[in-house]
Amino acid sequence: MPCPFKNAQPGKPPPACNKKGGVCSLRQYVKGADGGVSPASAPVITCPQRFLERGFIFEWVGDVLLGNSRPAVISELPFLMGEIQVEEQEADAVGMIDKVLVSAEGQLLKWCALEMQAVYFSGKSMENDFKEMRTWTGPGIPFPKVHRRPDFRSSGPKRLMPQLQTKVPTISRWGKKMAVVIDKAFWDSLSEMREVKDLSNAEIAWFVLTFATPVEGRFQLKPDSVHFTTLTNAVEGLTGGTPVSLEIFENEIRARMKQS
Repeated sequence: MPCPFKNAQPGKPPPACNKKGGVCSLRQYVKGADGGVSPASAPVITCPQRFLERGFIFEWVGDVLLGNSRPAVISELPFLMGEIQVEEQEADAVGMIDKVLVSAEGQLLKWCALEMQAVYFSGKSMENDFKEMRTWTGPGIPFPKVHRRPDFRSSGPKRLMPQLQTKVPTISRWGKKMAVVIDKAFWDSLSEMREVKDLSNAEIAWFVLTFATPVEGRFQLKPDSVHFTTLTNAVEGLTGGTPVSLEIFENEIRARMKQS
């Protein structure tokens, strides 16, 4: 199916969704005593293409970091290359930056890197719910058949943090900034992150999005907040957490041993 958020190119067919089933966000629901089902939270973005709605993140990031709300956007620019291939003119890229926003001023290139991080989810296949929807006759909407949840721990420390640790030091040495686009649910899941007051002292600018009130059943993204941090402070926020006690940890070991 066509993706409603990717930019269509003139003369080309609409870009297709690359997600099986076309699901780009999850939402928590509750089932009342009367059997009625209702939403209990705002959506959580699970596909990075969802951030592309109306292209306004490029306007927002461009305005804040480049002073240009209409920057040129370059996608998937090669960043890392294998050591053996570094000196080859046509080296195969083994690392990409999601987007690079450029404000050209004569021969001078003013640019910033941009990474969009959606949230992975854990749980059983969505096909279980699709089967229910195909035969559902109401009233209302069906309650999810299986358990599924956003997996913030996998998305932050396991996915986003290595990306930042790999790319930000070089980009910072070049005198440029890294923009990271996430939704409010992702930001709220992070540990407290120390911020710097001025962009000149920052290595990373976090652009946090939230959802406006639905119009005709459709959610639209809107800006929530911008946060400036260093890479060190970002790592603290991504990995932060309070370790369990030794007793709790060893009790879990004993429980697992009994199961094996």
